[in-house]
Amino acid sequence: MKPSDSSLSNPFALFAVDDATPGRLALGVEYLGSQYRGWQTQQAGVASIQPLVEKALQKIALQPITVHCAGRTDAGVHACCQVVHFDTCAARPTRAWVLGTNNHLPPDIRIRWSKPVATNFHARHSALARRYRYFIYNSSVPFAQMHDQLTWHLKPLDAEKMHLAAQLLVGEKDFSAFRSVRCQSSTAWRHLHFIHVYRRGQLVVIDIQGNAFLHHMVRNIVGSLMLVGEGERPAEWLTEQLEGKKRATGGITAPAAGLYMAAVHYPEQFNLPLEPLGPHFMHLLAGELPDYPYPLFLPEWQRSELTRTQPKSAVMHKEIN
Repeated sequence: MKPSDSSLSNPFALFAVDDATPGRLALGVEYLGSQYRGWQTQQAGVASIQPLVEKALQKIALQPITVHCAGRTDAGVHACCQVVHFDTCAARPTRAWVLGTNNHLPPDIRIRWSKPVATNFHARHSALARRYRYFIYNSSVPFAQMHDQLTWHLKPLDAEKMHLAAQLLVGEKDFSAFRSVRCQSSTAWRHLHFIHVYRRGQLVVIDIQGNAFLHHMVRNIVGSLMLVGEGERPAEWLTEQLEGKKRATGGITAPAAGLYMAAVHYPEQFNLPLEPLGPHFMHLLAGELPDYPYPLFLPEWQRSELTRTQPKSAVMHKEIN
């Protein structure tokens, strides 16, 4: 689905000042994760993004606020549009929730939009898909500018080989070989909808969407694809990893700096704003259609019981047997 001009948010539209409503609100949050130990609130003294967003919202709501996110990003990972929701009895207009909250946030965290939603909306549980983009600066010399927003890779990468190999991962599969040893998910089954790998000059882009992702899953996939791109491993090695289900046999965990949460896809009934898919420097590629395909949810991407969270007791029973 190529988004039409009318389907995307107008970047020059003024925020409403007469739509103050209490209840459940959804926000689009953009951030540069370089200076933070991830999204989730950490122990005292450890910088993270969630508490800063909550404190800023509390300045506007004049009451305690707890936000729930679509997906917790790790230390150093960025987001173009993290989606969160929260409940409040404070009636404030959109202008206050966006511009007012931004006045209380550091410059590397921004609220992009705000929208009242039904009480059955949940930023995490209502999401149909998450989309990430990983950016590799492929050059013999590392860079100073944007050094914490791209991953530098010294050896030449064959993006076409990487793309062909990545297609072996598409579909509903057990991704045990690509999960962190610290992953707490009760099931390793995930449904990858698509993976596109392409080169633009010295930039190699990995665009990946799935119903959800395991801890470090995207970065572990990228680490393996880089070995394929270098010519160190054949494409079939990815299939061997899937079948072996052992993280130790895979590639490195690619650095966090190159990873962006690009979009979260929800059912149309919630009518959340659509913005051009980030990160922003992609829009410098004016003729390259970086927003195509916008995440239209296809019927074959529906989850089966394999990728649904199973009760821990059931999982332990299977392991024992």
